[in-house]
Amino acid sequence: MTDPNPSRTVRAQHPAMRDDIADLVTRRPLPTADLPQVDPFLFLNHHGPQTYPPDNGGLPFGPHPHRGFETVTFILAGSLAHHDSAGHESVIQAGGVQWMTAGSGLVHAELSPDAFKRSGGALEILQLWINLPGRLKMVRPRYIGVQAPAIPAIPLERGGTINLVSGSFGGTNGPIDSLTGIFMATIALPAGCRATLPAPAGRSVFLYVVRGSLRIADTLVDRWQLVTMNADGDTVSGEAMEDSLLLFGHGDAIDEPVVSHGPFVMNTREEITQAIRDYQAGLFDGVAA
Repeated sequence: MTDPNPSRTVRAQHPAMRDDIADLVTRRPLPTADLPQVDPFLFLNHHGPQTYPPDNGGLPFGPHPHRGFETVTFILAGSLAHHDSAGHESVIQAGGVQWMTAGSGLVHAELSPDAFKRSGGALEILQLWINLPGRLKMVRPRYIGVQAPAIPAIPLERGGTINLVSGSFGGTNGPIDSLTGIFMATIALPAGCRATLPAPAGRSVFLYVVRGSLRIADTLVDRWQLVTMNADGDTVSGEAMEDSLLLFGHGDAIDEPVVSHGPFVMNTREEITQAIRDYQAGLFDGVAA
């Protein structure tokens, strides 16, 4: 009998490369020379895990601009203060998420709160960049900060948990309504737990092993690996070999040209040049270079 919900198989594994930023431990599995994107997912930085001492300098991400895409930041340990040129401010604690739509242009800073710099402590953060189609690249910017209690923790069999950020699962909706219908979650799986996750036909799957290891079909995937999947099923099924945490999502491929220059992601070189000019002219909410 044919499986009505076949599981996708692993196409390739892409290791996160170490690329520290000052004293911030950083690993980056995307982009690489072999994998420029997993359309519509563009970029992932994995900061930490590490422990900061008391009286530290905190995170180094002072004011900088963005245009043409979205940033989704997962605070796994520690805390993160956000300020932007549209007047949004928040301090998100461990377990929370920041979802920022840069759209037509925004300047923001992502720094450690004063309390963290005074006391120190554990820190681990993931930041994912998600592309926007050309029709939405100049959309009005927005920012949504969500603390951990507002993120549904949906139990899976044998002790697993899906922390649902956007999209729907088992009749539950995540707190963030993505402009492009992105499904995004973190998945905690204790050793021995099997989980079957949605991967609808035609959608691009994003799967990064933050910690632990798991077996997907006949493939063993260790920590710090980004997995690309074959389009041979509409689920992703795996078993945790040890206590594991995954960043998991899926979205419709945009299938448009991607031209990036630092913090700007557009469709053409001319649009990049215009973004630079607009920023230099102070058109990102009155903030100039």
